[in-house]
Amino acid sequence: MCRIFAVARRSGDVAPQIRLGLKRLEYGGYDSAGIAAIHEGELFMKKDAGKIDDIHARLNLDDIPGSIGIGHTRWATHGGPSYINAHPQTDCTQRIALVHNGIIENFLPLKKELQDKGHKFVSKTDTEVVSHLLEEYVKDGMNLKDASLSVARNLQGSFALAIVSTYQPDTIVCIRKDSPLLLGLGTDGNYCASDVVAFLDHTKRAIPLETGDMALITPDSYETIRYADGKRIDRKEFTISWTTELAQKEGHPHFMLKEILEQPRSLRYVLSQQELYLDLLAELLDRAKSVFLVAAGTSYHSCLAATYMYSKLAALPTTPVIASEFVEQYGRAVNVDSAILFLSQSGETADVLQAADHARLQRAATVLGVCNVLGSTLTRIARAYVLQQSGPEIGVAATKTYTAQLLVHAQLAMRLARKRGKVSQVEADEVNEAVKTVPSLAEKVLEDHKETIMALAKKYANKPCFYFLGRGINTATALEGRLKLLEVAYIPSIAYPAGESKHGPISLVEEGFPIVFIAPRDETRQTMMGNIMEMKARGARIITIGQVDDSELAEQSDEYLAMPEEIPDILTPILYVMPLQLFAYYAAVEKGLDPDKPRNLAKSVTVV
Repeated sequence: MCRIFAVARRSGDVAPQIRLGLKRLEYGGYDSAGIAAIHEGELFMKKDAGKIDDIHARLNLDDIPGSIGIGHTRWATHGGPSYINAHPQTDCTQRIALVHNGIIENFLPLKKELQDKGHKFVSKTDTEVVSHLLEEYVKDGMNLKDASLSVARNLQGSFALAIVSTYQPDTIVCIRKDSPLLLGLGTDGNYCASDVVAFLDHTKRAIPLETGDMALITPDSYETIRYADGKRIDRKEFTISWTTELAQKEGHPHFMLKEILEQPRSLRYVLSQQELYLDLLAELLDRAKSVFLVAAGTSYHSCLAATYMYSKLAALPTTPVIASEFVEQYGRAVNVDSAILFLSQSGETADVLQAADHARLQRAATVLGVCNVLGSTLTRIARAYVLQQSGPEIGVAATKTYTAQLLVHAQLAMRLARKRGKVSQVEADEVNEAVKTVPSLAEKVLEDHKETIMALAKKYANKPCFYFLGRGINTATALEGRLKLLEVAYIPSIAYPAGESKHGPISLVEEGFPIVFIAPRDETRQTMMGNIMEMKARGARIITIGQVDDSELAEQSDEYLAMPEEIPDILTPILYVMPLQLFAYYAAVEKGLDPDKPRNLAKSVTVV
C-alpha cells in the first residue's frame, strides 16, 4: 500500500539517504512523500503530494538536518493525495512523527475518543490517530517505548510503523502487524524499511520482523520485543544476496510473479474495508430500479462474475456492460432510477470515465465506483466509492487487482443479501466466515501449485492455440485465464461458456488440442463432465481445475489441479483464477518473453 524507510546514523544527515531509499521504494506508492528528522532536540519535516523527484525539486528534501529520521512514499487509502495527508503524520505538540504502511481499522472510534479529550486532527488519514494516541500516553507519563507498546496493543488492522520523537531523540520505534517490515544492520548505523531495496547499498545484513514484533533502533544498537507482553525476543539475521533491481521485486524475477504471489496479502487488505463505505454502496444499489456493472478488460470480467454473486446471494438482477459499449447500448435506457457501478483499477480508464460522465451528466443516474487509486477521476466523480486496497500494481497484466475486485463484489453482495432479506442468518454467517478464509486459502493454492504449473508451462507453452471453458460464475474465470495468456504469452486463445462449445468452437478440436476446464463441484459440475467427455473423444488434452476430492473429474483429465473444497461456489473465481495467472506467467517466461512489458499494451488505457 505504501512504503516506509527509517535511518539511525552515527554521524551525518540522514535526509539524502532516506530520499534515495524512498526513490527505490516508489514502486510501492507514488502519490505523496515526506521525510522527518530530529536535530538538536527539534523535529524537522518536509512533505507534499506528488512523486519524490518532483517534491525534491520543489522543496529540496536533502537539506533536512538530523542523523535520526523517517521517510514515506504513499499510496492513498484514507484521504486523497495532499500535503496534509502525506506522511509523516504528527501529534498536536509536533514532538512525535510517524510513518505507516497498512490500514488502521478502528481509527474512527479512536479518533472520536481522542477528539473528546481535546486533540485536533488536521488530516483525513487513519494514520494520524496513532500519533495522537502516542501523545496521550506520553502525557500520562509513559516513555516512548511503553507508549508505543500500549498503542500497538490498541490498534486493529494491519500496520508497519516507524516512529521518532524529540522525547527520545536517539531512537526509532518500529512496529509490525501483517504489513512487511525488516531491520538492516550496518557499520554506519541501523535501518528499518518495508523492503531491503531501501538500504541495500549500505548493508546486506537484515532481520525480518514478524507480526507482533516491535523493534527499537539507535545508531549503535537494536532491540526486538513482542509487543503483546513486552518481552524481549531474538529474530534470526540473514544475508541479502539480491541485486537492487531484484530486491524491488522481493527476489522475484518479474513484478507479475511478485504480484500474483502477494495476492493473499492484497486480499487481507480488502477485508479491512471500512464497513460504512460498503454499506453505503449497498444501500444505493438496493434503492435503484436498474443496476449496471460497467468496466473494461479484466475489470469487466470481475463484473461478469459479480452478476452471479448479486443474483445468487441477493436476488438482485444486474447487467454487466463493456465500458466502450455502454453509451451506445444503454445510454438512453439509464435514468434517475438507475445505479451504475463502475470499476477501474486506475480510476482513469477513458472508456469508463466517458460512460460515467454520460450517466451522471446527461441521464442523472447514480454513479458508484470501485477503484484502486484514491484521488483518481473516478473517485472524484462517483457519488460513493469503495477502494479495493490492492496497492500499486506494476505489472501491466492485472492479477492482484482482479481478485481484489472479486472480493469487494462478494462483500457487497452479502450486504445486499442481508438488506433484502434473501439469506438466513445461518447462511450469512457461513459465507462471511468463508470470506475470511479466502486469503489463507489463496496462500495454499499458490504454494501447492506453483511448481506444478511451472512444469505445465514447459509442456504446453508452444501449443498454437488454447480453449478455456467454464460454466456459470466461472465463465468469467475462463475469460480472464484466456486474457492473461493472450496478454503476456501471445498465444491465440478462445474462451467460451462451456455450454456453447458445441456451437462452433468444437470444430477446431483435434488430437493434442489443449483445453482448460474450470470445474468446481457446483450445480454445473455434471454438465461440465459431459463437455469434458465430448472434447476428450475428439483427442483434446484436458487440463482441469477442480475440487480436491473430485476423483471422477481427475480421472478424466490429463492434467488436474486440485483446489480447496471448503469454499462457497460464489467465491471460487477468486481462487480458481490463480493457477491460470501463474500458467500465463510461466508460459511467457518459457517463450523468452518479458511478462511485465507485453507488447502494444499499457497499464491504464487513457484514450478512447
